[in-house]
Amino acid sequence: MGEITLHPMTEQDYDAVRALWLTIRGFGIRALDDSREDVGRFIRRNPTTSVVAKEGDKIVGSILCGSDGRQGALYHVCVAKAYRRRGIGTRMVGYCMQQLKEMGINKVALIAFTGNDAGNAFWKQIGWKRSDVNYYEFTLNEENITHFIGEEA
Repeated sequence: MGEITLHPMTEQDYDAVRALWLTIRGFGIRALDDSREDVGRFIRRNPTTSVVAKEGDKIVGSILCGSDGRQGALYHVCVAKAYRRRGIGTRMVGYCMQQLKEMGINKVALIAFTGNDAGNAFWKQIGWKRSDVNYYEFTLNEENITHFIGEEA
């Protein structure tokens, strides 16, 4: 395997990033929020904070990262299965945290599904703590259905 480099995610990365998402078992993709249009809007709003990890031209990891001006958030943190346990995820999180810190953000949150054993182990290993808050959501558009990538991926 070659050298892994980190780059700010751009709208042009969408197809390759989505293809990566579709390989991640248990990954939840929302019909609207994860569309080309909505991801593009997110990147335009947060032009420096999202990241992709590349081996040559191949995207092997990605994080959607942004801020509302008060708190940062990490979404869709993933590394291709064949590239895991090489520090890529940790490097990408570090990249995002540095970008947020430069913006004056002091707190970062993320959501990991309780059934995502690998993801939860990763976050615990790199020092993140589970919050004792209740997470509530209200669906404004019923067309924004979450599709979970199955065991076959």
